[in-house]
Amino acid sequence: MTADGTRESPGGAHAHGGHGHGHGRGGLAHGHGDHAPVGRLTVALCVAVTVLVVEIVGAYATGSLALLTDAGHLLTDTVGLSIALLAARLMTRPADDRRTWGFARAEVLAAGAQATILLAVGLYALIEGVRRLGSPEPVAAGWLLVLGLIGLLGNAIGIAVLWSGRGANLNLRAAFLELVADALGSLAVVVAALVVRTTGWERADAVAGMVIAAMILPRAVTILRQSARVLLESTPTGLDLAEVRRHILEVPHVVGVHDVHASLIGTALPVITAHVVVTRECFDDGHAPQILDDLQRCVAEHFPVSIGHSTFQLEPPGHQDHEGHAHP
Repeated sequence: MTADGTRESPGGAHAHGGHGHGHGRGGLAHGHGDHAPVGRLTVALCVAVTVLVVEIVGAYATGSLALLTDAGHLLTDTVGLSIALLAARLMTRPADDRRTWGFARAEVLAAGAQATILLAVGLYALIEGVRRLGSPEPVAAGWLLVLGLIGLLGNAIGIAVLWSGRGANLNLRAAFLELVADALGSLAVVVAALVVRTTGWERADAVAGMVIAAMILPRAVTILRQSARVLLESTPTGLDLAEVRRHILEVPHVVGVHDVHASLIGTALPVITAHVVVTRECFDDGHAPQILDDLQRCVAEHFPVSIGHSTFQLEPPGHQDHEGHAHP
């Protein structure tokens, strides 16, 4: 029985949940047509490139590790924002017969790439910071202060631009958090400049560089883990499959459930599939469509993760015995 009520053979009856899914080219357009993130990311990228040029020149002129690290961090922000912008544009493309989910997973790949770059920058800054603690290098504190304030202002503008869309998906969240961390890095540069300027303690620059690295590394690891969970098609966080099975079994006329799989196509697109065993009479009295509605409503409303795209195969008792690939 399909989602539109069309009868199929009992042994291979499939039901596809269609809540919230429009039909575009290829029959599937999973709601990735929001162009707002593209505009926000474009503005943030322009600001980041401007500040990056200033910081690179400043790091060379002042000899500051803190500013060099912040420039390296901002370079990853710029590359990351470019990747994020590309991913956001790809995500607006509708699905087709070749890519049935469109480019929904582009945002996850982009976030993983950004986090990998951040990890490399953070490790470099830690190593170089330790070296400079032992052999401090002279720093032009006045210029360092001015450039740190410019970087802080630029990051504040970028944060304001991305603020409203920061929770839309992992791609935008990664871009937003990069700018927040870079703003904190610019603040560390300002503090280091003030310390060097007022006390002459040049190791403050190395300490600031290591502080920036310490902010970068945990965030990079977190985003990498989140990206890996999606790419490995792990069960969405907050969704208990044992509880899902229990709820499905409480639906009237359902006598069994197996091959339950739940994953994320993108951070905003959880999906679930399951083989549901119903009484044989359901295929004769036309009750299967009602069961399908109940199952879709169950997974969409009863759990912390609302699943709008569900695929259920309705089976008569005994069908599982000759499937040959059954899972829990």
